[in-house]
Amino acid sequence: MTISLSQPTPLIEYPEEDNQPMPEGDRQRRNLSYATEALRLWFEHRHDVYVSGNLFIYYEKGQKEKVVAPDTFVVFGVNQADRGSYKVWEEDGKTPDFILEITSKGTVSKDRNDNPKIYRQLGVKEYFQYDPTGEYLKPRSIQGVKLEGEKYVNIPIKILDNDVLSLTSTVLGLDLRLYPDRGFRFYDPRSNEILRSLQESEQARLIAEQKSQRLAARLKALGINPDEI
Repeated sequence: MTISLSQPTPLIEYPEEDNQPMPEGDRQRRNLSYATEALRLWFEHRHDVYVSGNLFIYYEKGQKEKVVAPDTFVVFGVNQADRGSYKVWEEDGKTPDFILEITSKGTVSKDRNDNPKIYRQLGVKEYFQYDPTGEYLKPRSIQGVKLEGEKYVNIPIKILDNDVLSLTSTVLGLDLRLYPDRGFRFYDPRSNEILRSLQESEQARLIAEQKSQRLAARLKALGINPDEI
């Protein structure tokens, strides 16, 4: 009589980092930080929108090599909780709706050839690329595609006044713009405002607070109680 013993399922570890230095220059790093910060601030009132960047996304359970790490991505329909990595099977199968890659010399081939295939299979609705140096992404240093059926099609680039390049993200409800004098920025066409970074938002808050304090001081000097206005 033979007794077979079932073997325990091996525990698969999904690393949260690869312990490799980020091979990016200052412009890549600065734009990556801006993109993630600006979108986090923009969606901070939405508890069903998750914004992150440079985070491992594991998209097949049990296959730790099935992983991508977009520079910036947005997922609608999941909570904002911090994650060490994003496992699709733990998120009700939800994959990113929007991805932005900050292209560099070392990533241009992957960003242009490999990533679109993976992102298309994952159902990523919009995929954008931006090259801060203008050297590797041609003919325009900012480009985008959207998913139509099973194919990616180019998102038209508009050339606005003062040579500003603009692409519309229907998913975000925002434009991605490239300004000759200030570089890449997200733009809200409804309020006609450029999305600020975390530092820019804090600076604007401090300036507004200082103006309010100066106004209150002037009113008090005139014998007027600011709280009664």
